[in-house]
Order: sequence, then C-alpha cells, then structure tokens
Amino acid sequence: MKIKNFDQLAVNELRRDALNILEAGLQAIDTKKVIEDSVKIIDETLYVASEKFVLKDFKRIFLIGVGKCASEAALAVEMILGDHLTDGVVIDVKSGERPKRVKFYLGSHPLPSEKNVEATKAMIELLKQAEKDDLIIFLISGGGSVLLCQPENFTCQQESTLTKFLFDAGATIEELNTVRKHLSLARGGYLAKYAYPARAVALIFSDVPGNNLNFIASGPTVLDETTVVDAKKIIERYKISEKFPSVLNNLIETPKDAKYFEKMSNVLVVTNLLALEAMKKEAQKFGYNAEIKNTELVGDAKIFGKQIIAEFEKTPAGALWLYGGETTVRVKGRGVGGRNQTLVLAGLEKIKKYELLLASASDGRDNSDFAGAICDTITLESATELGLIPKTYLADDNSFGFFKQVGNYLEMGYTGSNVSDLILIIKNKNN
Repeated sequence: MKIKNFDQLAVNELRRDALNILEAGLQAIDTKKVIEDSVKIIDETLYVASEKFVLKDFKRIFLIGVGKCASEAALAVEMILGDHLTDGVVIDVKSGERPKRVKFYLGSHPLPSEKNVEATKAMIELLKQAEKDDLIIFLISGGGSVLLCQPENFTCQQESTLTKFLFDAGATIEELNTVRKHLSLARGGYLAKYAYPARAVALIFSDVPGNNLNFIASGPTVLDETTVVDAKKIIERYKISEKFPSVLNNLIETPKDAKYFEKMSNVLVVTNLLALEAMKKEAQKFGYNAEIKNTELVGDAKIFGKQIIAEFEKTPAGALWLYGGETTVRVKGRGVGGRNQTLVLAGLEKIKKYELLLASASDGRDNSDFAGAICDTITLESATELGLIPKTYLADDNSFGFFKQVGNYLEMGYTGSNVSDLILIIKNKNN
C-alpha cells in the first residue's frame, strides 16, 4: 500500500473508493514493475524496452541513474543484469535500500546543493571513461534537473536562489527547465556527449505534462532544442536579470553537434497516462462513470481548484473525472504548501455534499511531507469546528498548515515513482 494513512482517511464509502482508485494508479507506475517489464535477458541478448543488445558485443556495461525513480530502478536493473553490470553512478533524493553494484549518491531536492555538484561530477567522470565497445544504460526521471547541478563560473547557491525565485513566480516546468539546461554542464544533452562514443540507451520516466523528452529532468540525454537566447528571454520575462547578473552573463550553451546523439536511444517507458488508465479501470470496477479529462494539465492551482468544482456540479451521480499534469502556485504569502494541497484547498469552499476532490504528487512529496490532500464536506465541517478559514490559509499560501490541522492530507513518503500529479473528482453513486 502506497498510501500510508489510508485507514485513517477512509471513513466512508466515497473516500474509500477514491483512495483505492488513487492506489491503483500508484501501483501501475511502480518503478520496479516498470523495469521488470522493460528490461530482460533472453539467450544472451539484453532487451531494453524496444532496443536489443547482444551481450558479447560489449566489453563493459555501465548504469547511470538520476532522479526520484533512480534507486528503485537501479535495484531492479541490478537484479536483472547481475555480473554483466560493470559499474555505475546513481543519484536520488531518497535514502533507503541502495544499489549494491554501483555507486549511490544522496542529493538534495527541490533546490540544488554542493552534494548534488559532487555527485554529478562523479557521474561525469565515469561517463568520460566509456569507450565505443561499452554499453551505457541511463535511468532518467523527474527530480533529475535539480540533482544534475554542474555550474560554470557561478555557484549552486546562486542557481538555488534563481530557481526558488522562478518557482515562486509561477514559472512553468518548461520555462524552469529551459533556464536550468543553460546553467549546468550535465543537462540539455551533456550526459549523451560524455557517453559518446559508447552505445547508450535511456529509459525515461516522464513527470512533465506533454512528455516532451527535452524537458524531463532537463533532457540530459536528448539533443536540446533550446538555446541561451531562449533562457535569457525567460529570465527577462520574469524581470529578474538585475537580481542575477552573474548567472545571466554566464549561461551555458548545450551541445548541438548531432554526432553525440547518433548512438543514443531515448525510450519513454512511463507517463501519467499509465496511472490514469489504471485509475479509470479501478473506478469502473467500483461502478463509476470514469473519464480521463486531461493528461497535460497546467495552470494556476488556485484557479483550477475552484474551476473543477464548478464544472463538475452538473454531472450525474457516479461521475468521476481524472486529470494528470502539473499546476503552479504564484507564492505571495508566507506559508508552506504545495500545488496539490493548494488546489484542493481552493476547491474546498465550493465542494458539495456527496462530492470529493483529491490531488496527489505521484512521487509522494507535494513540496512538503504530505503528498497532497482530499476534501469533502467532512473536511469543511472539521475546519469549521477548528475555527479555520480556508480563504485565509489560501491567501497566505499555507495549505500545508491547513491540512496539518484538519488532517485530510495524503501521507506516502517518497514512492520511488514520479509521473507528475494525479487528480480526481468523484460523486457518490447513490446521491
């Protein structure tokens, strides 16, 4: 069970159904299961998704993993490859069971640190040792942008300050990662460059709406389509060039020579659609009329939280809508929260009897120890009893503080998976 506080939350049938539906989505994107389905050895041939490699053709096999799925994925790959695996480097944001045959580094998230710089440097040094008769398996997942910190002519602290400013300003993931790609010697195709001339394949776990490989973990194995000029435009759009002149003047161009990508295969193995389809199937099993409304949700979390309630109002009993994507929060208050908790809090005052709204980060961390939250009229009644005014907490961007007191938060810890956010709104079958 991924949802640790399932029993505490499941106080009625509607809540229990909603939580079971979310759990089905989380199980469908379980990283170990995905790797076992994608990587196999049959008759001395290694199959990595759609790619196949005759093992005797390669002198060494290296494993390179980065992101919130990296250690889970690496553990699974180790079990499959066994003694065929030579060495590797994995950088993840969570501790716990670690890969045995490769070097593991614990990095910081959501902001970079010197730990990330040192881990990335070790990864680059290993990649530079690769030769043309070697094979490199990359495991790329969300969170990789922060972990792959390798600045030039400025510091990771400066990048951290810039990143937080863009976060708080409500920059989209595409905008944020366009800038990030031009701040590091490890993003935007650089890992593919270091791996050349070895044969390489990347298994990519998408946490980006639209699944554009250029932006997942800032595209470290993909030929970058953006330029320094694009990054400068974003910095100017948010009027922050005066605050960060040293960064602006030291943006890094990403590798553009196509030769570095000729022996590099990028394979998308997980998206939020996999989770949403599993959730839809589970909902139908419970008798709901389930519909996937959007797999590329973006926009202001506060606006969407209210909008979804209003649009759902006229649906019949047993309706259920599903969304995947990544909203944003323009931080103006002094509180703590995440986009999922904010979205749910925004919808709380409009929630009707027999309805429930749920939003969760698939990685288990919604900019806090909570994965997200649920709301229904029980939540509203609890807030009233405690004397809490949702609008006040919303205005102070303190959704975490609100749900910490009310208790209707989702608790998971790091799930080892990451396909952006999963959102559902559901109406009782019997109202």
